[in-house]
Amino acid sequence: MEKIIRGKVYVLGDDIDTDQIIPARHLVYNLDDENERKLYGKYAFSGLPKEMMGLPYGNIPFVKEGRYKSEYSIVIAGKNFGCGSSREHAPVALSIAGVKAVVALSYARIFYRNSVDGGFLIPYEISEFLSQEIRTNDPVEIDKEHNQIKNLSTGKSYSLKPLGEVGEIIEAGGIFGYARRYNMLR
Repeated sequence: MEKIIRGKVYVLGDDIDTDQIIPARHLVYNLDDENERKLYGKYAFSGLPKEMMGLPYGNIPFVKEGRYKSEYSIVIAGKNFGCGSSREHAPVALSIAGVKAVVALSYARIFYRNSVDGGFLIPYEISEFLSQEIRTNDPVEIDKEHNQIKNLSTGKSYSLKPLGEVGEIIEAGGIFGYARRYNMLR
């Protein structure tokens, strides 16, 4: 698994709920159908109000019109990311859209667990909200080995909280991959 994640960042605020991540009207698509599965990526963050899209400026779409993948592979958010319903489709939609990691002050417990258990994306926590330090469209680099995020535009680095044991689960592709790796399934 890659030790460095590089990409453009998409910045959001506090309390981003699962209906903003993937609105309920888009939960009709079949994840087992390749053509329908892409639609989860297309509609990722389509429930956000325009003023919240890509802070600090707002009105920056996460996925461009006519596309299924986002140009943003890292999301930075405030507190309580993924609150709302226990919709496991939220981290799935972000993963399908191309998100590899979310860096937030805190997570709704169910979103965090769904992200880890499915191995969909890495939910990093950070002690300070970086919205004044890192802006939407900035290129960043996450060093998974040293638990750091670096803004490649400014050269400034910030510490991420270590993932601990959940890092192994994510690396194994989720809870079932982890269980298979350690012969926990019969």
